[in-house]
Amino acid sequence: MLIIPAIDLKDGKCVRLRQGRMEDSTVFSDDPVAMAQRWVDAGSRRLHLVDLNGAFAGEPVNAAAVKAISKRFPDLPIQIGGGIRTADSIESYLSAGVDYVILGTKAVKEPKFVTDMCRQFKGHIIVGLDAKQGMVATDGWAEVSDVRATDLARQYTADGVTAIVYTDIDRDGMMQGVNVEQTVALAQSCGIPVIASGGITTIDDVKALKIESSKGILGAITGRAIYEGTLDLREAQAWCDEDT
Repeated sequence: MLIIPAIDLKDGKCVRLRQGRMEDSTVFSDDPVAMAQRWVDAGSRRLHLVDLNGAFAGEPVNAAAVKAISKRFPDLPIQIGGGIRTADSIESYLSAGVDYVILGTKAVKEPKFVTDMCRQFKGHIIVGLDAKQGMVATDGWAEVSDVRATDLARQYTADGVTAIVYTDIDRDGMMQGVNVEQTVALAQSCGIPVIASGGITTIDDVKALKIESSKGILGAITGRAIYEGTLDLREAQAWCDEDT
């Protein structure tokens, strides 16, 4: 199981939000490449980048920072989400060396787009499902739909989606622990590898997910916990590697 550091980009800086609220952000660095270096030095095997401005704008806004990180670490798998709603945006990121693009709002509103992009960019498409009390949210979490995350995930089973990033909005940035039960339920409902996001706070959260990893949990994204020091990235990844 991978422990994946999150680098959330807002106005070219590295920040963390609480429950996706742009007005409730903490700036951790104004140098995204240096922050990426910090996590690479700590043993990261993949990075999770989010273009927060892009998620609200509906198009990439912090692409320059994303591409700078990709250029600096050409051999490190990188996944990027936020405002990716066209084939051109996907192609631009992949051409710059990014390995995976995450489709969120577009995937929810136009499932056929996922099918088409999986065919065009085979092996590079991840779907991001963000949920509040099990219901899918879109547009930077500004809108909550009447669609259940588990129901929507099943639609992507035959498309060739590489993974699903599942975020529990109520837990995100709140340091309250990960929602293991819903994460496992999602993985088992669709048969697609799931990357957990939201609420990872301590090594105990990592252990709780690792116990269930055989049920389809590919990894866990962590943000505020590693920035504030309640979770040690190197220790967490080492634990996952050793406890098989």
